[in-house]
Amino acid sequence: MDAGSVARIDARLADVARDNEVAIPLAIESGSRAWGFPSPDSDYDCRFIFVRPRDAYLSLFAERDVIETPLEDELDVNGWDVAKAVKLLLRGNAVVIEWLTSPIVYRGDAWFAQTFLSLAHRVADRSQVARHYLHLGERQSRTHFADGKSVPLKKIFYALRPAAALRWLRARPGEAVAPMHFPTLLAQCDAPRAVLELTAELIARKAQTRELGTGPLPETVAAFIDAEFAAARDAFGDQPSRTTAAARALGQEFFLNVLRRREGVRADRD
Repeated sequence: MDAGSVARIDARLADVARDNEVAIPLAIESGSRAWGFPSPDSDYDCRFIFVRPRDAYLSLFAERDVIETPLEDELDVNGWDVAKAVKLLLRGNAVVIEWLTSPIVYRGDAWFAQTFLSLAHRVADRSQVARHYLHLGERQSRTHFADGKSVPLKKIFYALRPAAALRWLRARPGEAVAPMHFPTLLAQCDAPRAVLELTAELIARKAQTRELGTGPLPETVAAFIDAEFAAARDAFGDQPSRTTAAARALGQEFFLNVLRRREGVRADRD
């Protein structure tokens, strides 16, 4: 992590909060740096959750639920409204879960991060989360590996990561919040030794060079990915998607508490 780039991200977040009159209780790194397989020239993919003043949520004319800032050099900084983030979590969107478990945090209110993550453990539907990773992984495989030709080797990570997440979920029937950090995820899902060794080699090479070159998808990786996608289709494919009334109530309670805390903090400052 380059100190200058991190300082620019901090400044960008301060500008966003001031210019849009929002609070930013959580800002994290969401890309390859947080996944644990960066290149020397990897972008900084900062993602944040913001909270508008309470009255903005009562307006007849709702404001946008995203804030996007210009892509500048290696900085990619964008965020979601907390209401959007909660609703996506309730629908099994794994991106929100990854933001809440990112090992790289630019700014974070401890209560917000801990309470939101606790909510994720309580309400995230593991079947929906699994289908998120299955669709993501299958799309990557169709895009990059379908014809069996040589591909940029760095693309392997984008199919391996969903496959490992699916294996992790199958091994833990009561859980839905998988680690974001890819080496941790691989270790916890008890991946085959050959996959672990090949992945460790690719991560080490990727950390040293901008490009890994091209080549065919290694048979060991191909077999692992295909097996995990097939197992996930059997385990999660036929289960209905649903958001229970209890989960919605917990999401609503968290959202209202976030607004109350924001107003309380503002009142204290005033």
